[in-house]
Amino acid sequence: MNEEFYLHIFNKQNRIEPVPSNQEIADWAINLMNLLYPERLTTPDYSINEIKRLFFKQEKELVRLLNATKACEDFNNEGIVTAFFEGLPELYRKMNTDIAAILSGDPAAKNEFEIIRSYPGFLAIALYRIAHVLLNAHVPLVPRILTEYGHSLTGIDIHPGALIGEYLYIDHGTGLVIGETTVIGNYVKLYQGVTLGALSVEKYMADTKRHPTIQDHVIIYSGATILGGETVVGANSIIGGNVWLTKSVPAGSTVYNQSSIKVIETKDTK
Repeated sequence: MNEEFYLHIFNKQNRIEPVPSNQEIADWAINLMNLLYPERLTTPDYSINEIKRLFFKQEKELVRLLNATKACEDFNNEGIVTAFFEGLPELYRKMNTDIAAILSGDPAAKNEFEIIRSYPGFLAIALYRIAHVLLNAHVPLVPRILTEYGHSLTGIDIHPGALIGEYLYIDHGTGLVIGETTVIGNYVKLYQGVTLGALSVEKYMADTKRHPTIQDHVIIYSGATILGGETVVGANSIIGGNVWLTKSVPAGSTVYNQSSIKVIETKDTK
């Protein structure tokens, strides 16, 4: 490699604005999850005072992370963090609706402990919900880092900007994509491989609604792709597996592929 290349990397390094590592940011969120859901820990045994101290520690850690982020230097970071923790009981309530949706919708789910401890769908939704609150407070970088961390752990890609209602049920979830301007109502069920995406990804569309709206009580089965900011899936609809949908469907619709499958019986070779 020549000297010019080394100089390029050196100059690029000097232009980078400070941001805590992705792992530090992720660790903060996971520690918060562990406080909210002691089911995630091996043998939790905290007194009330210890729980208060740990929440206070989480507040101070988030202030530190924001203060250490160059893009947040002109923000009232202490005010943002205070508002976040004041709203934490409501955030926790919403997370609990997701647990309830999984428990009632998945025959394989035995209890809440199992969902909290092992279900990737719940972890991805929970990290999204934390990130979404921070994004609404105009915190840069951190929300996307949190949802991408969830993506790396679960294979479920939820943009922190999506608007998601209560009682979201994600079953399996691997390969699921929920785009930035997606709107999802209450009591929606999503299976693995579903894409709620954009018809076009031109940069000039950054400030427009590019992703679909999914109304209440909709079920979308595995492999379905629903695209476009004007596409609305009406309430109580069912979207079958591997459907490709780019236009709205009214409430109560059932949309499915008509595939032709042939089964040829082989002769007994005995």
